[in-house]
Amino acid sequence: MKVSAVAVAGFYKGKCIVDVEKIVSDIITPLVGQKPSITPALLRMQFHDCFVNGCDASILLDGSSSEKTANPNRSVRGYDVIDLVKAAIEKSCPGVVSCAHVSVMAARDAIAVSKGGWYSVQTGRRAGSVSLAKNVNLPGPSISVENSAAIFNSKGISTEDMVHLLGGHTVGVTHCSFIKNRLYNFNNTQSTDPTMQTELVVSLKLKCPHNLTIDNRVDLDQGGSSLAIVGEPISEIVDNSFYKQIVIRRGVLQIDQALALNKLTNDAVNKVAISSNDYFFTKFQHAMVKLGAVEVLTGTQGEIRKSCRAIKKS
Repeated sequence: MKVSAVAVAGFYKGKCIVDVEKIVSDIITPLVGQKPSITPALLRMQFHDCFVNGCDASILLDGSSSEKTANPNRSVRGYDVIDLVKAAIEKSCPGVVSCAHVSVMAARDAIAVSKGGWYSVQTGRRAGSVSLAKNVNLPGPSISVENSAAIFNSKGISTEDMVHLLGGHTVGVTHCSFIKNRLYNFNNTQSTDPTMQTELVVSLKLKCPHNLTIDNRVDLDQGGSSLAIVGEPISEIVDNSFYKQIVIRRGVLQIDQALALNKLTNDAVNKVAISSNDYFFTKFQHAMVKLGAVEVLTGTQGEIRKSCRAIKKS
């Protein structure tokens, strides 16, 4: 499936007497200011949504066998944030703005608050009504660059855009369980992944000891600035630091490090690493717009839900 076209800007003009985007911004801005980890949560939510049935907000639906219940989605957070935004919009402009658009706007505004710049998102998208855990098949952290690129390409997203989308890891986190194989038994060798910088291995083994009983969080960008809040990610700013780290073999996830070493992607990685943040912002924002346009529903397709957690009642 390829990237689908969506309605142009101005879709809500004449339909809402309020500024929908201002409503979203007025909620997201203070929330992210108080808790920066909302940004990676909303970024991850958008990615996990768009890669199943397209960007149709199906991940938001509750249900005993909905997408939320799939193993890769059990740690997805931010549903409460979407609920807040949707409720505020429904109060001022009921039955017009879809949950799919709320999700995309919320992620965009979170990126802006995290210093990643503001960009326009296309409007008029609608939400889907099918959400099944069995449909969730997301690329994992140990996937090869070639296989990852093939999956992104099948969604109409270029390999270069894939590199720029994964730059969202600059504010992302993982857990020790996802990297222990790289630290202690890479490819069943009973040894460490040789592509990892020695200093990084030492620090990660302290964070993730072999006999770990608690699945500690690990920051994907090992070059961020420290926060005083316990449990928050080290990096709270969307910038090109992630690329600078993987270039010197400080990638935490196997796929992240592979981006800097594989001939398909290393030129794009190096370009971002040596360029200004403005260059990265332009590329990242473009890629986010492409992601947000994957297999969207428009016109009479889909629905406008009152609650993002439940399909519209007939």
